[in-house]
Amino acid sequence: LQADIAPLMASLIGVPFPVNSVGVLPLLYLNNSDQFKAESIYTNAIQVLEQYKMKMAQKKETTLSFLFTPYQLLTESKQAEFFHKARILIQLEKYDDYISLCRSLISNALEGLVYYHTYDRFFLGCSVVLGFVGWTSYVVLVILKTHASLDRHPSLLNQNHSHTLARLCVCVTVVITVFLLIQRSPVTYYIYCLLPVPVWYSVLKEYRTLTDLVRSAPSLPLWKCLGYLVLVAFGIELLVVSFFHRAMLTVGLAVLSLWPFLSGLFGKAKFRSVSWCLGCLCLAAFPLMPVVGREPNIHLVTCAGVLSLFTSACYLWSALQKAPLHLTDRQQFITQMLHVAVCAYVPSLTHSSLQQKQGLPLLNQIISWTTLASSMLLPLLSSTRIFHRLLSIFLSLTATYLLLSTGSEALFPPVLSWLMFVWINIEQEAMLAQDVSGRQELSTIDFSANIDITKIRQLKLDDIRRSYFFVFFIITAFFGTGNIASINSFDPASVYCFLTVFNPFIMGGLMMWKVIIPFIIVMCTFETIQVATQLSSRSLFLIVLVISDLMALHFFFLVQDYGSWLDIGTSISHYVIVMSMTIFLMLLSVVTHILTSQRLILWRRRKTHFP
Repeated sequence: LQADIAPLMASLIGVPFPVNSVGVLPLLYLNNSDQFKAESIYTNAIQVLEQYKMKMAQKKETTLSFLFTPYQLLTESKQAEFFHKARILIQLEKYDDYISLCRSLISNALEGLVYYHTYDRFFLGCSVVLGFVGWTSYVVLVILKTHASLDRHPSLLNQNHSHTLARLCVCVTVVITVFLLIQRSPVTYYIYCLLPVPVWYSVLKEYRTLTDLVRSAPSLPLWKCLGYLVLVAFGIELLVVSFFHRAMLTVGLAVLSLWPFLSGLFGKAKFRSVSWCLGCLCLAAFPLMPVVGREPNIHLVTCAGVLSLFTSACYLWSALQKAPLHLTDRQQFITQMLHVAVCAYVPSLTHSSLQQKQGLPLLNQIISWTTLASSMLLPLLSSTRIFHRLLSIFLSLTATYLLLSTGSEALFPPVLSWLMFVWINIEQEAMLAQDVSGRQELSTIDFSANIDITKIRQLKLDDIRRSYFFVFFIITAFFGTGNIASINSFDPASVYCFLTVFNPFIMGGLMMWKVIIPFIIVMCTFETIQVATQLSSRSLFLIVLVISDLMALHFFFLVQDYGSWLDIGTSISHYVIVMSMTIFLMLLSVVTHILTSQRLILWRRRKTHFP
């Protein structure tokens, strides 16, 4: 171990062991007498023991005497017993037994150090869990209060009870603060311990909603609710495992492919159900592909361009069957499709030019940067009808993604977009099966239309499934072809259409944009489903918040402070990613809302008035 190098070097050059060293002297590397080895390991044991004693004294000073529990394997009596045995063994010159005894002391002292380092872990962990559970409970109660149709009853909490609850929370806050002050705890302890108090105060204030839920329980489909809870719990665990094994997303997609058949939608929409199944199975192949170390295959990029054009043609044909296109929209779509065809050919031309040592062609570089700059502006020129705007967004983002691809990952956006298009359509069939009033045809829905508040419906159990699908597809977009961590070791060939001179900031920005593109595709789909199902974005995001909080709580228990730096960093990064996922999705929802609902008009027709 790296920690063992410090005592080894100190022993070799004859200097005192480092005070904070936790290494164990490797005697195998010492070519000296047994007496020297015994004295060296004894010095190592005393040095680690002093650390242990210092840490124990610090913890004892900051803990109330009746709450302090010492480390039982290394009490003062056992330390005295060690010195007594060590004195006898060194007098009898039993160096092997002496070394074994010192190693045993070092092992116990290191375990004692870990014990006192993590002495408050259970206490702080309980505070964090209380905060998580309280916050999740509060969000659930808010969902039930504002977005669920429960039997409303008169409030059971009068003003006096509310004041009593407030006084009780104040008393708890004072007791916790005094307790932490007596123990001279760090400032962070106050945050961990006091934060759950206002959270649970907010939960207890919603006691009326909880009572309404209990009273409405007999009228609820309990078995269906229980089944949903079990499925969501299983799904959340699957997402947690997918952070460690990407192949679990393949399992999840295989299970999702059966949804129309298990829910009865297959009998009402056979073609869409089969399309959903095929889309899930095709997308399930990507998590099985390697992330790093792939050989460039420009032919697959060209195939991805052809697939994108074919998908767009089918999409456009489907849209034409439902609503006619204006001439300007038709011209824009044809122009964007030709643009995708050019972008599918540019990587092949660039790769061939670089292989011939001719450098990056200037025309290719101009096309690439122009495509990148216009990727967020071109969709704003198209109609805000659902199918028209989604097609424009898909063509614009796919063109950029093709320029940043070197192999099979170029096929990911077309397959993902195909599945997202099927998801939008099959949700309409699911709403029809539920007999949701006010259902609109997708072709008649406009993103820019003001949503009528009176048409916003209450939450249904299927909305939990929709929110889970959204979280699942977001995770799939994150791990489908790689993740942010893979940027550190990405193939520079991915940005050769834009530049060939090393520039880490521009290269990193381009790769970040490549990672974000699948997120935007999923986010635009979710925005469409919100509009099509007449549900407020706030309600669905609250369900997403609950799912992400449950995942974060799971990752909190998986955070580790032992093992390699990679294991420690990975456990922390997973926790941070899930904790920040909701904030990222909220910011991304603002971008996608602008991308779907806003329209730029570059010119207006002037009306001519004749006398």
